[in-house]
Amino acid sequence: MTPMHHRRYQNHAVARLSRNIAVCIAAAVLIGTPALPRAAQAGEIPTFAVDAAWPKPLPNNWILGQVGGITVDSQGHIWVIHRPRSLTDDEKGATLTPPRSKCCVSAPPVLEFDTDGNLLRSWGGPGEGYEWVGREHGIEVDEKGFVWVGGNADNDNAILKFTLDGKFVMQIGAPSKGSNDTTQLGKPAETAVDKEANEIYVADGYGNRRVIVFDATTGAYKRHWGAYGNPPNDDKQPPYDPKAPVSQQFANPVHCVKLANDGLVYVCDRINDRIQVFKKDGTFVKEWFYEKNTLGNGAVWDIAIWPNPKQTYLLSADGENNEVRVLNREDGTVVGSFGRNGRNAGQFHWIHAMAVDAKGNVYTAEVDTGKRIQKFRLTSDALR
Repeated sequence: MTPMHHRRYQNHAVARLSRNIAVCIAAAVLIGTPALPRAAQAGEIPTFAVDAAWPKPLPNNWILGQVGGITVDSQGHIWVIHRPRSLTDDEKGATLTPPRSKCCVSAPPVLEFDTDGNLLRSWGGPGEGYEWVGREHGIEVDEKGFVWVGGNADNDNAILKFTLDGKFVMQIGAPSKGSNDTTQLGKPAETAVDKEANEIYVADGYGNRRVIVFDATTGAYKRHWGAYGNPPNDDKQPPYDPKAPVSQQFANPVHCVKLANDGLVYVCDRINDRIQVFKKDGTFVKEWFYEKNTLGNGAVWDIAIWPNPKQTYLLSADGENNEVRVLNREDGTVVGSFGRNGRNAGQFHWIHAMAVDAKGNVYTAEVDTGKRIQKFRLTSDALR
């Protein structure tokens, strides 16, 4: 065989081999067998699409003010607490004397919706036997059918417990005496209930710098801790500086507390741009920083725990950068995100709180001039 014939033979052989490989790969795809190994499927990570039609219009000419808290109960119903006093005169024009406009009237502070956006019940405000909060902040519904609400105005130093229909049950706290007092609270931001231990955890909060735990039935004090599991103090702190050594204290506000099934407690140290993780006894486990150069109101506003059996992910709301980050719960790495600053559906202005239901739908609440709630439907196979 001449050199020219030899080269032609090689070229034909390479072409045949390439065609055979292509046929094998195509066949593997058709029968569902991957041709090459993969690290992970995109569908395993939560992704979302906004439901622009949720919730349905409120009755009675009602309108929402700043939404200070949102949660999902064991039935999958969505509970909201908003701030009627945050409405401007043009928003509540129908209530003025004389009326300024046809719309609107403030909705009651507490509202319950189903997953389709239907309003199921509403209540809240001043009543007999308790003093309603000055600025509504945080709502939790436990599995025994009690609703916990808090506030962060200067005179808000307690959390209130109600039945599902708004009947007052109990108050924990009174004017604060500092971050190491065992009976008082300092403008608490959020609560979380440990149903097995019958304990309520409080992110305490805008005035104090700690997590504090009480008996959920009697209100008896159990324990408290500050950043890194150490005793908190109320010494004046310098403004947050991303170049400075990390703060050994929580900043104000300690904005959220969440409990995972494996006993880990997640705390939002909002201004310090970090999540700190603890055991239930206050032992420090680890911390993660996000968008560490964020100034203003900070980058870690709320957390929701993913509802698959392993609780694989955390969702973290960032009201300064106006996005939701999807975090791997094991190591805190960011694996996805959605949202940006804006007022179109799917965008945020001061996303303040967040919740997720058993089907992976995410519900968000906005304060400042955002004054709305939104629903994001799960679009990936991330509940395995």
